[in-house]
Amino acid sequence: MQSDPAFPSRVDAIEVIQRELTAFARRARGRAAELHPELSLVASSILDLVIERNGCLAADLAGHFHLDKSTVSRQVAALERDGYLEREVDPANRRNLVLHATAEGKRVARAAARSRGSAFAERFKDWDDADVDRLAGYLVRYNAADAG
Repeated sequence: MQSDPAFPSRVDAIEVIQRELTAFARRARGRAAELHPELSLVASSILDLVIERNGCLAADLAGHFHLDKSTVSRQVAALERDGYLEREVDPANRRNLVLHATAEGKRVARAAARSRGSAFAERFKDWDDADVDRLAGYLVRYNAADAG
């Protein structure tokens, strides 16, 4: 690792990364309601994953997001109440209920994704393509390390 005068040591750099990722997470939670008032950041994330996987179990959501099952249960109940998710009996194991996005849930998720996409595009408008590509690669690498 090359020495950067802004970060005299790896420990310093890691502290900056931690601080900045924490600030990012806090802003993301705060901006979620602004970008799409119908969905919290957690609800939006759950809905997106259900859509991405074309259905999944609530336990899978808890494991994926490292959330308590009771937290997922409350979020899923709210998404069902709002008409964004529905439960269907799993044909492979009739004791399980698989969550699926409704047509309205898919519509709301698309609208939220458009709002987020516009917000990110605005945030990166002064970045060159190489910097955006590098950040994307670093984030994929960072999150992949946690997925294992």
